[in-house]
Amino acid sequence: MAVLTAERADPRRYHEVVPARHDAEPTQPPVCLYLETTNRCNLLCTTCPRTYEELEPPADMSFELFKSIVDQSPNVQRAVLHGVGEPMLVKDLHRMVRYLKDRGVYVLFNTNGTVLNAKNGQAMIDAGLDELRVSLDAATASSYKAIRGKNYFDRILRNVRAFREQQEKGGHDRPRVSAWLTGLKETVDELPAFVKVAASIGVKEVYLQRLVFFEEDAIGMARPDQALYEKLTNEETAKIDEATALAAELGLSFSASGAASEPGMSLKRHDDGSPWSLCRRPWAVMYFTANGRALPCCIAPFSQRGYENYTLGDATQQSLREIWEGAAYQSFRDDLLSDKPPASCANCGMRWSL
Repeated sequence: MAVLTAERADPRRYHEVVPARHDAEPTQPPVCLYLETTNRCNLLCTTCPRTYEELEPPADMSFELFKSIVDQSPNVQRAVLHGVGEPMLVKDLHRMVRYLKDRGVYVLFNTNGTVLNAKNGQAMIDAGLDELRVSLDAATASSYKAIRGKNYFDRILRNVRAFREQQEKGGHDRPRVSAWLTGLKETVDELPAFVKVAASIGVKEVYLQRLVFFEEDAIGMARPDQALYEKLTNEETAKIDEATALAAELGLSFSASGAASEPGMSLKRHDDGSPWSLCRRPWAVMYFTANGRALPCCIAPFSQRGYENYTLGDATQQSLREIWEGAAYQSFRDDLLSDKPPASCANCGMRWSL
């Protein structure tokens, strides 16, 4: 199969690597891969679409499919090994991380931390994982159960604390471990307490992540009325400020997901009324589901129901070059550059930071 090649770039700033001029036809291959290593999960999060419907047949990405995708992208800088499932349920995960690290790729994934035991943790250390992002979403057991569907809060705190101790005992500074909280009206008051929880388990980085919600037929907590974007009250702003100050006092970094560095900044509008217009993903990122579907990004499943509405190719049937340069992707880019973007993108800037 033909491979995609590109100039080396800083994997932490992959979203900035775009053509000088936006065009439907890309001038370079993707610099980042999102590989959904599994769509299985052991939680029932009220902010996740897979809790409420089967998006695809349950599957782990086979190592053969994984290897095929990676081998066609030898110069990709960054790989994210999560989608709508829990990556640490995948038996081949450590092999996947090692395979990428042997090629000089920056590797990370989100985990719910429920199966982060000593064996799995050591496997990630030995494989060379760069970042481990723990999606915790709450500062108390009761809030955790309400948002993530099961009562695993205390277990996760024990797991993460033990893993950090395991790292320090072994003298390992990788993977970087961070704690993530999805910004909800329901839990914004817990932000300062969340910072304290992170500090208590040895985590040095805390992130406030913007809620992604369905515009219509809202489900669970993924509802517009739960979003903080453009709706911050004075009291909520004060909580963010308090958490920021507390993090500094405790020696933690506290920032927002995406390009914004300050938590409050990712919750404000910075565009001309076309929130999709600054999106760079279709020129920089390829996302593949566990079954090999090519989607425009990791946000699409959260913003519009029905994979058939935004499937751009199939890695089990096509080469990456055929998908990336194909008619479906080019049409998608064309629409994104217009005043009538794809339905999955129309309000993305209202849901997510770049």
